[in-house]
Amino acid sequence: MLRRLSQAPLLIAPAHFLTSSGFAVNVTMEYNYLVMRKSILLLVVFLAFLCGCECLDEQGKQWRQPNGKLKVLTTIAMIEDLAGQVGGEYVDALSLIRGELDPHSYELVKGDEEKFLQADLIFYNGLGLEHGASLRKQLDKNSKAIAVTAPILEADPPLILELDGQIDPHVWMDIALWMRTLDPIVEALVQADPAHASFYRERGKKVLQEMMEADQTVFQVMQKIPPEKRYMVTSHDAFHYFTRHYLSERGEEDWESRCAAPEGLAPEAEMSVRDVMEILAHIERFGVTVLFPESNVSKDGLRKILHASQAKGREVRLCHDPLYGDSMGEAVSYLEMIGHNADILSRELSR
Repeated sequence: MLRRLSQAPLLIAPAHFLTSSGFAVNVTMEYNYLVMRKSILLLVVFLAFLCGCECLDEQGKQWRQPNGKLKVLTTIAMIEDLAGQVGGEYVDALSLIRGELDPHSYELVKGDEEKFLQADLIFYNGLGLEHGASLRKQLDKNSKAIAVTAPILEADPPLILELDGQIDPHVWMDIALWMRTLDPIVEALVQADPAHASFYRERGKKVLQEMMEADQTVFQVMQKIPPEKRYMVTSHDAFHYFTRHYLSERGEEDWESRCAAPEGLAPEAEMSVRDVMEILAHIERFGVTVLFPESNVSKDGLRKILHASQAKGREVRLCHDPLYGDSMGEAVSYLEMIGHNADILSRELSR
């Protein structure tokens, strides 16, 4: 089972610690402030989303217009990209969860149920990613819904990671593993539209080849980073698949220690004082010098860790450019998303 963090002993008190100069830092006070600030931020974002959802749904309105194409609805953009590439001119693919919205906690909004009704096919990640109650209920009852990671779990269960007893759903962070979701997408399109079966299968082969080449490129770039520098701290636990495949050494048993995050598998989980202490110990043990924010996760948690680390005398900085974890950020394709992450990690970890 994937461990939460390295098991380095904690030699600091749960509520306070002392810097090398004897300066006391009240972690509990800062933690309470962080929780309050995060709650207010989430409320503001939620209200803004409710007010603007109809304006933001223009793409959805266009997708619902009949045009003779197969209507494919996906939960996340990483699946939409693959379905759109395989389907080409015969498919209209739309991601339900767009922009920087959190797929872990997404709940259905006005217009979403109509999309489910109109969709010919529905692709979702599975592995517990889409655990918002209303979305989960819709996926469970819908006969058109297909979990693209199901074949991986059925054929090779050891490839699916667990963290603190929970399945890690972030399979897309490993291109070699994510390319295995192509088969269920291709076959579903063939079954729904047999007239264009050969087209879908040929497109699937083309996309697979592109993914294989990109996987090798990312692997080579990451392996050029000195092994002692391949340690990262991110906003939440979205990068373990990436770490296992691209950052670890061949046959390395303790590869999990190369990646740590103060927040769990879903960023809506509150960060505890102990989480902060464990990250500080991780930074100290492995000489981490840079923290990586994610585009759709608040930077407050990492800023707190940054300030606490600097107070202890460590030279730690916050990367200016965010990684793409649960969303594709500004990337226009899935492979561009992973390439973006590889470029930033290579640049920052090689310094």
